[in-house]
Amino acid sequence: MKKSTQPPLFSLSLTLIIFSLFATPSSQQNVTTSISQQFREAPQFYNAPSCLPIEDDEDDDDNNNNNSRRGSVNKQFICSSDAVHVAMTLDAAYIRGSMAAILSILQHTSCPQNVVFHFVASASAVAPLLSSTIAASFPYLAFEIYPFRDSAVAGLISTSIRSALDCPLNYARSYLADLLPACVRRVVYLDSDLVLVDDIAKLAGIPLAARRVLAAPEYCNANFTAYFTPTFWSSPSLSGTFAGRNACYFNTGVMVIDLRRWRSGGYTARIEEWMELQKRMRIYELGSLPPFLLVFAGEIEPVDHRWNQHGLGGDNFRGLCRDLHPGPVSLLHWSGKGKPWARLDASRPCPLDALWAPYDLLKPPYSFDS
Repeated sequence: MKKSTQPPLFSLSLTLIIFSLFATPSSQQNVTTSISQQFREAPQFYNAPSCLPIEDDEDDDDNNNNNSRRGSVNKQFICSSDAVHVAMTLDAAYIRGSMAAILSILQHTSCPQNVVFHFVASASAVAPLLSSTIAASFPYLAFEIYPFRDSAVAGLISTSIRSALDCPLNYARSYLADLLPACVRRVVYLDSDLVLVDDIAKLAGIPLAARRVLAAPEYCNANFTAYFTPTFWSSPSLSGTFAGRNACYFNTGVMVIDLRRWRSGGYTARIEEWMELQKRMRIYELGSLPPFLLVFAGEIEPVDHRWNQHGLGGDNFRGLCRDLHPGPVSLLHWSGKGKPWARLDASRPCPLDALWAPYDLLKPPYSFDS
């Protein structure tokens, strides 16, 4: 089904140097002058015989986004409704996690050549350098990079309880319908701190009922009221937002989004309205998540929990390693402060970090491979 054209993880030296001028606020906490990382080339994966050939949807008028920066994508893929479209943000701080996520997706799907990646990067980042980093480790990958202007959302961001959540790129998921070509009908949005151990086509193919815009695992046992301030709950006009809705928490790091319904419903504007209100009166504390809950909670297509075993980013330095939720696992998500690559480098891993390590493409220091 899947074969490599070279020995597994054939080494290709690639030095990624990004000066702090181009670092995101979250990355600047860990970087003083530059980041130097070398990644191996991943094996190439091929479609199973049962995979359908990808054909371009010729009836779509807008087959291109003039703001995108093309990678090694085959043009016929970009608008195909038969392809699996995956969207992720891309920056220097999380490039290592992104590489692992990409590898895990390709390794576990039956049709890796039918996957198109849409990467959103800060317009102030060195997009060509990020593009070359991806292309060197995945020379066969179909992908595009779309610049995201920080100024588009910076004025709407309110300070949260974690400074890392205030990075404008964290809000890019709210603008996918504007950033991606209009011909892209459905996309799977994924955070960079996760790996899949199942076929992403199963997630991408989850049916959405009429008028449902997105699908994600719901966690109705979570304390939903904790995501909003007493000011919010004490106001009948605000708390009434959830009237008649069985509102439950869902994690926005894994979502299947119907972009056509999103566009026609003007959901970006709805999210921005709540962000504007938050600037005037504090109604929530946690970054980009609460606006999604305000707009969608109780009205999403529920997905099996196996597709987001989240919360694995418990901080081992504080003894907060997390266990898996009961049940089967298709996706492991290190949401939270602790990232597996950082804990592995510090020789302080949590037990489940060993499940991330096989997908790490970072070359060891002092490697002589070329």
